Amino acid sequence: MSTVTIFGGASLMRCTERDADRALELLLKYGVNHIDTAPLYGDAELFIGSWMDKHRKNFFLATKTAKRKYQEAREEIHRSLDRLRVQHIDLIQLHSLAHPDDWDKAMGPGGVLEAVIEAREQRLVRFIGVTGHGWMIAAMHKRSLKRFDFDAVLMPYNYVMHLNERYRNEFQEVVRICQERKAAVQTIKSIARGPWGITPPNRNTWYQPLEDQEDIDKVVHWLIGQPNLFLNTVGDVGLLPKVLDAASRFQRCPTDEEMGDLVRKNEMSSLFGIGM
Repeated sequence: MSTVTIFGGASLMRCTERDADRALELLLKYGVNHIDTAPLYGDAELFIGSWMDKHRKNFFLATKTAKRKYQEAREEIHRSLDRLRVQHIDLIQLHSLAHPDDWDKAMGPGGVLEAVIEAREQRLVRFIGVTGHGWMIAAMHKRSLKRFDFDAVLMPYNYVMHLNERYRNEFQEVVRICQERKAAVQTIKSIARGPWGITPPNRNTWYQPLEDQEDIDKVVHWLIGQPNLFLNTVGDVGLLPKVLDAASRFQRCPTDEEMGDLVRKNEMSSLFGIGM
């Protein structure tokens, strides 16, 4: 069983091993038992692997493959097992499967889908998921779920995206399908404020995040307050304590009025340009 809060291993990109160890200590402190990482996250798999000898039994462990063809995906899965120092992965995910051309390669003959199914048959992985970004990803996940019975999906969702009617409807349709199949819906970008713009980046996130604890509380509590969703934390270890603290104190979902005030106060905007 996975905790509702998932540790996003992207936060370990460009950080030190000491920072990574502190992140593990926070996960243990707050009882978070799900780690989500990927080969593209720098040394994240290696940092996490150094914890696994002692802590493997405590965590639901997920990684990804961004490869699109069978052989290269098969090799990457085995490389991830070595880097993570484990015999099996709980969840392998097709990483960022959003472009139709990529989708055709991944899902077609000789594609990555064949490699992850083989890995599951060999008991190297237990579950298979798919991830992605952008305004069209909910629609693409619907297409993926029609092609294969995935165990999990991952996509962005926050209050600003929720305000976009078309995305909201597509997202909720994915949630409905996943509920029928007992598949997990994982969310990312919950604390996104908007693109960096003219503000110099000072965080390990490609977007400008909210920083104040009170603001983070509201967006985290809003997300957790939505039915049947998992919260993937944040791509910055410096903000990780605030997100975990907010999640641990969840009591109620903020109202639309409260969230509207938050959006206006922080001038929050879409990460993906003009909406659908």
